[in-house]
Amino acid sequence: MGTASSTKFLKQSNGALAEEAALTTSAGAGDANKIPALNASGVLDATIVGGKAVSAGAGDAGKPILTNGSGKLDETMLPTGLGADVWSHVASEALAAGDFVNIWDTFKVRKADATTEGKHAMGFVKVAVANGATATVYFEGTNDQVTGQVAGDVFLQTTAGRGGATVPSATGNVVQRIGFAVSATAVNFQAGMRTVKA
Repeated sequence: MGTASSTKFLKQSNGALAEEAALTTSAGAGDANKIPALNASGVLDATIVGGKAVSAGAGDAGKPILTNGSGKLDETMLPTGLGADVWSHVASEALAAGDFVNIWDTFKVRKADATTEGKHAMGFVKVAVANGATATVYFEGTNDQVTGQVAGDVFLQTTAGRGGATVPSATGNVVQRIGFAVSATAVNFQAGMRTVKA
């Protein structure tokens, strides 16, 4: 049974009156035909309205939409074509939150690195991912998992996965503008053309 409220009602059952507590939360089908009560915040609990913050697909059709823990709509609730441009790929090495990444081999993800041609930045990750785990790669938008940025253009760095204001200058380094800093902790990602230093 769900969480009982201190509010009670009289209910007629087989010709007799019985006291029954209203519920502030629901435990599911076992609470069918129970009387709902507003919770301490003065609203119906999400377990009572049957809302979903994340969609699992067609099985969630017709259910009310709830905001997620950040107070925003989860991208799984948006129609195809709306939301972030993302794709899931297996990481071929451990990735840190905010790493700029490169897709290679059989569509695996690794840290982008300005020391090596072919390891240019194609996107970024917002959460840390273990080697062999699936990474969600963002191909555009704001990478808000970075630190130490300064106003202006951001370039792929010779420290793998990092971006910064310094333009790589050693022979063989890849110079790639990957966006611009909008704050010390956010880069608007825009994969630019790349040039190899002679």
